Amino acid sequence: MRLLLVEDERSLAAALGDALRDDGWVVDHTVDGREGLRLGLHGQYDAIVLDIMLASMNGYDVLKNLRAGKVWAPVLMLTAKDGDYDQTDAVDLGADDYVTKPFSTPVLLARLQALARRGAPERPAALSAGGLSLDPRTRTVVREGREIQLTAREYALLHHLMRKVRQVQSKAEILENVWDSDYPGADNVVEVYIGYLRRKIDAPFRTRSLETGRGLGYRLNPVPQRSGS
Repeated sequence: MRLLLVEDERSLAAALGDALRDDGWVVDHTVDGREGLRLGLHGQYDAIVLDIMLASMNGYDVLKNLRAGKVWAPVLMLTAKDGDYDQTDAVDLGADDYVTKPFSTPVLLARLQALARRGAPERPAALSAGGLSLDPRTRTVVREGREIQLTAREYALLHHLMRKVRQVQSKAEILENVWDSDYPGADNVVEVYIGYLRRKIDAPFRTRSLETGRGLGYRLNPVPQRSGS
C-alpha cells in the first residue's frame, strides 16, 4: 500500500518512514506543503500522513485543497499542538484522525492500519482472482478456504498484482509501487519475491496463477492453470 508522508522534521520523517516501510507501506515523502498537495492530487495513495506546520503551505490548507480536489484517501494529521481548537479544525476540514507530537509509533501505525481498512469510500472491500481473495480491511489472503500467511512485502506485492490483474507488470513498475521509487538495490529482488509468493499462493494448491512474461514482467492470471496440466 502506498502512503504520502508530508513532514518537515527530517529526523522524525526518517524514523517514521523506516517504521512505515517495515509495516509494509511504500512511502513517498516531502517536506513542503505545496509539493505535498501536488503529490496528493496526482498520486494514488491509500493513506496520507500530514503535518500541520509546514513550509509554503500549512497542513490545513493542504487538506482543504485535497478534499476540494476530490481526493478521499484517509488523512492522519500530525502536529506539535494539542489544543481542542486544532483538533476541531482538522476534523472539520476532512481529516480522519489526529495525532499530537510526541507520539507512540506503534499507536500511529495501528491507527493508520485502521484507516486503511476503512479506506476511501469508493474502495472495494476485497479483491479476488481465480479463487484467491485479498481483503485490505483485515490484510488477509485466502485461497480455497485456507488463509495464507504473507510477510508485509509479500502482501504488498500480491496486493499490487491483484489490483492490476491480467496486466503484465514490469520489474520497474513493481519496484515503483511495492518498493520505494528510489530503491537502491538490484531489480532481481522482484524475481526473489515472486518466487516467495509462488511457493505460498500457488504451490500448496497445485496452481499456476503467477505468470512470467519473458522479458516483459509478471502478471496474475485470474484463471490459474493446474500444475502438471
